[in-house]
Amino acid sequence: MNEMIRNISVPNDWDRSGLPGWCYHSPALLELEKQHVFREHWQIACHVSDIPEPGNYLAMDVVGERALILRGQDGAVRAFHNICRHRGSRLVADEKGSCRNALVCPFHGWVYNLDGTLRGAARPRSFPPLDKNEFALKALECEVWQGFVFIRFAPGPQPSVAELMKPFEAELAHYRTEEMIPAGDIWTQETPVNWKSVRDVDNEGYHVAMAHPALQDLYGSTYYDEPFVDGLCRSFATYNPHAGRRWSVRNYVKISPENHALPERLRKAWIYFGLFPNAVIAVTPETVQFYQEFPLGVGRTLLRGGIYRYRQEERAQRLARYLALRIDRDTQAEDVQLTVWSNEAMTSNAFAGFYLSDLEYGVRTHHDHLRKVLPVVTMKEAPEEKAMAEANAGLRQG
Repeated sequence: MNEMIRNISVPNDWDRSGLPGWCYHSPALLELEKQHVFREHWQIACHVSDIPEPGNYLAMDVVGERALILRGQDGAVRAFHNICRHRGSRLVADEKGSCRNALVCPFHGWVYNLDGTLRGAARPRSFPPLDKNEFALKALECEVWQGFVFIRFAPGPQPSVAELMKPFEAELAHYRTEEMIPAGDIWTQETPVNWKSVRDVDNEGYHVAMAHPALQDLYGSTYYDEPFVDGLCRSFATYNPHAGRRWSVRNYVKISPENHALPERLRKAWIYFGLFPNAVIAVTPETVQFYQEFPLGVGRTLLRGGIYRYRQEERAQRLARYLALRIDRDTQAEDVQLTVWSNEAMTSNAFAGFYLSDLEYGVRTHHDHLRKVLPVVTMKEAPEEKAMAEANAGLRQG
């Protein structure tokens, strides 16, 4: 159990404030976040089942970078910058697709093998001899963990994914997530808020009773959050004994078959495993999903995720998965509204900062992780935009 190896207690005396409001509308801070929070930390790109065959690929554009995740002829999953070494064109324009045995740049026709090495340039006599490794695609760090494909754009403070996720390894392994297949395409949605407002709402369950009637009906009396410890957090709940006041919850609890492959304590559990800075892997007895957010601008955020199911799925499991999706869909819409309301306040002179409940300690610990990466956010008053990077560098050295 995670509780045995992670200190999840809430201190008796702790600073209940959150990040200052200026952190949610500073373009200069956002540029630092793109590099130090997003590019230098592991990001979930997809699941291995999204690219099951050699030549299958998935493209992902986030924080000014273009990633290409590709299944090689040898079956290995690799990640590269989606950038031709000739003139920087995209090698693939579609978000998902397949190629036979090579990637061909649509600009000038340079050809790359599925391991990223250069096969050859168009009109090769117009160039000096080209080394196939020197002109190979630029690789990204890539690691597969329990079926999920993680990438990293730049070296950063986190260890390997396997080491980082070790506290959750045993519990998540019961779900055999590496064997699952897509229940649909990877989805995206834009929302008009700062990315931190999305994470602030998702990092606490204090609002569930008031804002999420379906979740409260399903598991409100058993739900609890664990704070961020070493980059990880966890939320856990099991069905309420008398769940079923709402149609979707009533039928989900009634129809959902018991998954005997799981330990008894997990057969009625919904669990959310959080990974700093911006990702969640969530499991129910029928499914696993990931979701995350990426900044598109100071006040624009991309929500992204994917849902996966067991390959052998009975009718009752399929119906339960559909009902769980309805509950999640309503919950997401409710959360999006909460983030909009919260984010609006950050530009108001009347906003005096957060004052957090013990039930919101997860928000504080996520902010503490941000403070460690970007100490400039500890400043109550915003430095000048042009001095943001210098101020942050000075605090890191101090």
